[in-house]
Amino acid sequence: MHLHHDHGHAPPSGATAFAIGVAFNAAFVLVEATCGLLSGSLALVADAGHNLSDVLGLLVAWGASHLARRRPSGRRTYGLRRTSILAALFNAILLLLAVGAIAWEAIGRLRQPGPVAPTVVIAVAGIGVVVNTLTALLFLSGRKSDLNIRAAFLHMAADAAVSLGVVGGGIAISRTGWLWIDPALSLVIAAMIAFSTWDVLWHALDLDLDSVPRGIDPESVRTYLAGLPHVAAVHDLHIWGLSTTETALTVHLVKPEAQVDDDWLHSIAHELHDRFGIVHATIQVETGRGQHTCRLASDDVV
Repeated sequence: MHLHHDHGHAPPSGATAFAIGVAFNAAFVLVEATCGLLSGSLALVADAGHNLSDVLGLLVAWGASHLARRRPSGRRTYGLRRTSILAALFNAILLLLAVGAIAWEAIGRLRQPGPVAPTVVIAVAGIGVVVNTLTALLFLSGRKSDLNIRAAFLHMAADAAVSLGVVGGGIAISRTGWLWIDPALSLVIAAMIAFSTWDVLWHALDLDLDSVPRGIDPESVRTYLAGLPHVAAVHDLHIWGLSTTETALTVHLVKPEAQVDDDWLHSIAHELHDRFGIVHATIQVETGRGQHTCRLASDDVV
């Protein structure tokens, strides 16, 4: 029997958060890139390139958040929920590519440092601290329950930290005149972005490969199901992410004697939701008797 526990999706205000975030960051990218080119600051240009990738990332995450709410169809029986996983994966890969470009240019600048206007760098980066912090706060509440939102939050929080670092670099250049600080700071920026992105990348890959979502212990789920009254065995247990916010489960329960009824099955579905956050459960009940045993009874058979 199949059971689906009622649940909510991303709140409508999420669309507003994405819209504001995209507008703020797109405007800031134009200002930062222009000032970076005029002042000769690679740190500003590098951060502008990173912010541009974030604008694209926010657009992808926004689109995925919308598509994930589409109703299932005859061919796409789960709807388009997994687009949120693909968006998180895309954003992580995009950021790592940006890191490579920033690092490559910074190494070249370390060999031949160029002139920098520190006052412009400090002013523009200071604006970036404000813009990125405000954008990150828009995604603060949803970051724990949705990897797609978490990726957006991490990008914005990292940007705020990076912009703060650029402010510090501009101050250091103005006081010391050491031009190598700008490309060196770019390398630090690249390292910070890579560090904050790596976990999101592997988390998204895990979900894309149908691994058990983080925060769910499959053995605890198996123990709970095996401890149900009159259940003799549990097999063919699968737990995976339908999206960055929803978890599904399928399982075979061997129940030789007791009668199966809807109330019993629904109580299991509610318990799976309340204990483990599993919202979509499909349970097949078998008696374990007769000549034809389940061919999926062994854990190494899929």
